[in-house]
Amino acid sequence: MKTLLITGCSSGYGLETARHFLAQGWNVIATQRQPREDLLPASPRLRLLALDVTRPDSIAQAMAAAGPIDVLVNNAGIGLFGAFEATPMATVREVFDTNTFGTMAMCQAVIPQFRERRAGVIVNVTSSATLAPFPLVAAYTASKTAVEGFTASLRHELEAFNVRVALVEPGYGPSTRFTANGQQRMQGLIPEPYQPFAHSVFAGLGRNTAVTMETDVAEGVWRAVHDSDGQLHFPSGADAVALAAQR
Repeated sequence: MKTLLITGCSSGYGLETARHFLAQGWNVIATQRQPREDLLPASPRLRLLALDVTRPDSIAQAMAAAGPIDVLVNNAGIGLFGAFEATPMATVREVFDTNTFGTMAMCQAVIPQFRERRAGVIVNVTSSATLAPFPLVAAYTASKTAVEGFTASLRHELEAFNVRVALVEPGYGPSTRFTANGQQRMQGLIPEPYQPFAHSVFAGLGRNTAVTMETDVAEGVWRAVHDSDGQLHFPSGADAVALAAQR
């Protein structure tokens, strides 16, 4: 029975992915900054661990508690929507700390056991913002695009050790808490000169009929973990698949 460790399981894509693998008979280590036992069904194959991917001590403690794993899914991330002109660099660094450097740190923590065992899978969750440019998400897109380049390079490093690396690229998920979770961080990031443009962007998002559901991403991660063809990119969600086809 294989074991998956996934970061960012408090809601949305991470929570649904943990639920999906648990339903398929896997051992699941679901990590959250503040673990909540009421979010996932009780199971002897489920473990909840506290993990903040921006803190090296938290990563070390979680990895020691987790023990050997077969798959790492880097899903933890924070959103940011606003005019770049109005975005403090401290906020940009906060986004990179979680989305980019947190992903890198988790990879570095798990690679030694995968390399020594000559087996393992790393799945990094990014965004369809890396597939096509979207307005008002410049800093967020930069953080996720960095992960795409990092993952593509890392894949070559680890091939010799039979360790697979893949990217799952979700589209726009209106049913997730992406915006709600970042509301405090986004306060004041749409100054008056940008408001007419921002309103038109929001209206366009509201008219989207092709969107991404949590189950789309869970299935995308499942496909990435079980892929045997060496595929790197796994766009997930109707909108992400359409954008990938246009590239």
